[in-house]
Amino acid sequence: MRVLIVDDSALMRRWLAECLSAEPGIDCATARDGRDALSKIASFDPDVVTLDINMPVMDGLSCLAQIMTEAPRPVIMVSSLTDAGALATFEALELGAVDYIAKPSGTVSHDLRTIFPDLVAKVRAAAGVAPRRRTARAARPSTRASARPATRPAPAQDRPRERAGRAAAPCELVLIGASTGGPSAVEEVLLRLDNGFPAPIVIAQHMPRRFTQVFAERLSRQGEMPVIELSRMTELVPGAAYLAQGDADVQISRRGGHLVAGPVPTDGRFVWTPSVDRMVDSALEAVAADRIVAALLTGMGDDGAAAMTRLRSGGGRTIAQSEATCAVYGMPRALVEAGGANRVVDIDRIAATLIRFVGARTGTSHALRPEYLPR
Repeated sequence: MRVLIVDDSALMRRWLAECLSAEPGIDCATARDGRDALSKIASFDPDVVTLDINMPVMDGLSCLAQIMTEAPRPVIMVSSLTDAGALATFEALELGAVDYIAKPSGTVSHDLRTIFPDLVAKVRAAAGVAPRRRTARAARPSTRASARPATRPAPAQDRPRERAGRAAAPCELVLIGASTGGPSAVEEVLLRLDNGFPAPIVIAQHMPRRFTQVFAERLSRQGEMPVIELSRMTELVPGAAYLAQGDADVQISRRGGHLVAGPVPTDGRFVWTPSVDRMVDSALEAVAADRIVAALLTGMGDDGAAAMTRLRSGGGRTIAQSEATCAVYGMPRALVEAGGANRVVDIDRIAATLIRFVGARTGTSHALRPEYLPR
């Protein structure tokens, strides 16, 4: 596997190259800026590119746009742990980057070692991702400029209803887990829903703390459903989504008869953070399985598969994102192979599937935004 490392810091280039070259089967080359990277791509033809964002001559986003237009291949962004770095990273993911890694802010020689295992795993996973050529993105329906406050859905008598089916326990909670490729997938799902959705949605996306705050704000600005970062214990209300805070796990429980969720310290038993398995397991302690619907989206590894399989065994409903629409078909594959998925669904149909699963248990079907309803 050939990896091109693009960074304006000579020290960072050297350390990343030493890290990756020490791995069997990886051959590295380096570039000092975006323009140099484009030249090296033509001569070295890398299988994967790691790309810094802030560089002279040509910055990472400009370089990425050209790569995805002229010579698409898997790109991993190397981003600083700042608000500006997080915003640029989400723009890069929208342009076609498959993943990112947070650049340490401390002493390079010491802190870089902490990201080496994650970097190697992400590079190997990215090598298996089919690159997508950048095309003009279809215009999304216009959305509001600022987030609406979380509100409860309209009274049941005011909602359109599906035909009555067999009796089922009402859905109290929707859970979503995601990792590599997850930001775009989560966005695809939430932007198709509105704030009349009849259950709260809790999301565990593997992401650093600074990034989850920016991601929640971004989703709230773009969509009709408010998205709140779980920075403290918070009551869960229908019609809102709650994003687990990065660098912590999320725990769901009951207080005074109400569902609440908030951050808890990480647990060494769980490899990834925020842990999808731990989120689902905590939900099962607070809510009956047949009152939960869960979806496992793109990501490497198997986080969430075991707990969602237990959820399905207890009567819950589960969805796995299809291989064809995953950036990395790891977590959903593990769920499918464990027999834990009720449905395997393309990403653009997951919102509608959530509506069917939740609506079948609430008697409602109105929460899909009108522009996404079948014609």
